[in-house]
Formats: sequence, C-alpha cells, structure tokens
Amino acid sequence: MMNRKSFEELVAEALDRIPVRFQAAMENVAIVVKDRPGTEADDDEGDDDPEEGLYGLYQGVPLPDRTADDSGTVPDVIFLYQKPLEEDFPEREDLIREIEITIVHEIAHYFGFDEETLERYGYD
Repeated sequence: MMNRKSFEELVAEALDRIPVRFQAAMENVAIVVKDRPGTEADDDEGDDDPEEGLYGLYQGVPLPDRTADDSGTVPDVIFLYQKPLEEDFPEREDLIREIEITIVHEIAHYFGFDEETLERYGYD
C-alpha cells in the first residue's frame, strides 16, 4: 500500500483528467482522503451492494436542492477511501482511472446529475 502523499498525488492526476464542467465544481467541494469509510458513511442510503467496496461518498446538499437556508452551512465534501481503491485496483493506471470515476460520480451528486448524464460523459 502507498503512503497518503503518494495517493493524494494520484488524486491530483485524476482531477486533471475530469471534464472542465466537473473541475469547476471542485472549487466548492473539499476532497478528504480517508483509509476506509467511517461514521460519515453510516447515513449513506445508497443502494450499493454492501459486499462491494465503497470508494467514495458525497456529503452535502446538491445544488438543485439548495435554498437560501443552506448558505453558511458546512462545505460539501467528497470522501475518497484509499484502502478499498488500492485493494481493488493494484495497477497504477487502473487506480487513477477509478479515482477519476469515483470523483465524477460523487461530484454528480453535487450537481444533481442522473446516470444518463454521466453516461454522456463516458462515466457509466
């Protein structure tokens, strides 16, 4: 397994690969790398298979759902889980690609995008 700094360098490479439309949103969203999912993932009501590794999680209020009451709240966060990603994608290029896919899927939650929109960008 690589150290956190090396993994974060791969995250930076993955961020450079994502479409400009998604990169622009990253200015308003923090990326936090953790070893594995923690308590932040307990409230995730997604329909993900529990046997499948969780690579990332968006925490925040999607843009389409925001109201004036949401200003001044805690910033949106994308959590990336280093260990599951490394375990499932041991090859460097595969790992970078999966980090990219994970970030795009999580930022799609921020935008309120559906799966069809992601497919149009090649992230299905």
